[in-house]
Amino acid sequence: MPSKSTLKEYGSSVGFTLKLLDASAITLAGLSSYLWRFDGRYTETLFPVESTYLVSFVLSILTLEIVFTMLGAYQNWKNSSITVELKHTLFGISITFATLLVIAFFTHTYTLLPRTWIASWFILSFFFITCFRLLLRCYYKVSIKRGAHVERILIVGNGRLGKQVAERLMNMPTSGLLPVGFLSNQKSDHGAIKTLGNITQLKSIIEQHSINQVWIALPMSEAETMAKVQNELSTSLVTIRMVPDIYGFHLINHSVSDIAGMPVISLSSSPMLDRKNRIAKRLEDIILSSVILTLISPIMITIALAVKLTSPGPIFYRQERVSWNGKSFKMLKFRSMATDSEKDGIQWGGAAAMSVTPIGRLIRKTSLDELPQFINVLKGDMSIIGPRPERTVFVEQFKHEIPGYMQKHMVKAGISGWAQINGWRGDTDLKKRIECDLYYIENWSVWFDLKIIALTMFKGFIHKNAK
Repeated sequence: MPSKSTLKEYGSSVGFTLKLLDASAITLAGLSSYLWRFDGRYTETLFPVESTYLVSFVLSILTLEIVFTMLGAYQNWKNSSITVELKHTLFGISITFATLLVIAFFTHTYTLLPRTWIASWFILSFFFITCFRLLLRCYYKVSIKRGAHVERILIVGNGRLGKQVAERLMNMPTSGLLPVGFLSNQKSDHGAIKTLGNITQLKSIIEQHSINQVWIALPMSEAETMAKVQNELSTSLVTIRMVPDIYGFHLINHSVSDIAGMPVISLSSSPMLDRKNRIAKRLEDIILSSVILTLISPIMITIALAVKLTSPGPIFYRQERVSWNGKSFKMLKFRSMATDSEKDGIQWGGAAAMSVTPIGRLIRKTSLDELPQFINVLKGDMSIIGPRPERTVFVEQFKHEIPGYMQKHMVKAGISGWAQINGWRGDTDLKKRIECDLYYIENWSVWFDLKIIALTMFKGFIHKNAK
């Protein structure tokens, strides 16, 4: 008999299990560290922890689950690699403990929390969470091998789309989704996945092969066949799903939503349409830009004095650029050129031909002229990480010349980005830059931003294409 549980319900149960394990792990780590730090001196009560430490446990659980949710550590967990899981765990714990320390500082309770306890709690939390999650992975792998937690899938259609679906499912052995075979009028197998019969044999195939789900993977032109499959299964308990034939399109954050009671497929949308993503991105920008501006203020003052003393004109150069949703803003830079350098008009990639000041050449080569843009980030005009903004006149030109160019404006423009750390900056191939920008938008996450920041620190400031 087919399983009555749906994939959504199954995914929800896995997410709940993970949250329970994470909460248990961080609590166990804190309690173990506490008993070790105080040599078991508070073991006479049922729960041997003072109130300050109890509050810390509660805050750590709430913060960790919020951070893990924002990182996507509970979604599609079984299909993520162990490397990604370790990164999420380390980052989530780091943010959690940083939050605890900030709260302790502002509530004047940090003196009550020994540093040795915090440090050991941090280390044990990483150890316990990692171990618990690895054990859960092992449990699901063994269960799937034994046939538990497995959804047996019949794919309707063995054309390009059907074979693509089968290929993806076969590449996710831990997902619990097992492609059993194809249903089609034409015999065309895909490796071990065979064509089991045609639509007239649908019910018998479901019974013989214990099918739980039927996935329709047909082109839009075969709507009549789709309706026939649905009618044939009207008296069955199997779950019916449809994989829309949209993979010929260039997809960015594609999703299916319920809008006004209608299923609507988004082929291209911004990750920032999700409110929690916007909040996470803005918090990231405010916190990091505030810290960075504080740290680099002596450098900025030195550069400002050097610009003022070595050439006549203002310290800052304000240039109109285009950012999120096509909105223009005034981007700040340290002035690196003579004040009349654009008297003959704006030219693409014309920096080398312009009158660059002596100090200007150095700050352009090292990208130090970009430092005032952290002020733009703090104001909300830009992000620390995102596609580099372009001047309005060039946006109007490139949007007609380069396919997908305007899609880079689905997120805020950034100081650095995926294109820049891959060498596509300055007067380089615009199409390659756009490809990198769209890859960033499709794969955006807080962790991806932090990865780009780290790579920028290592190789992003000085580059042969900086002018």
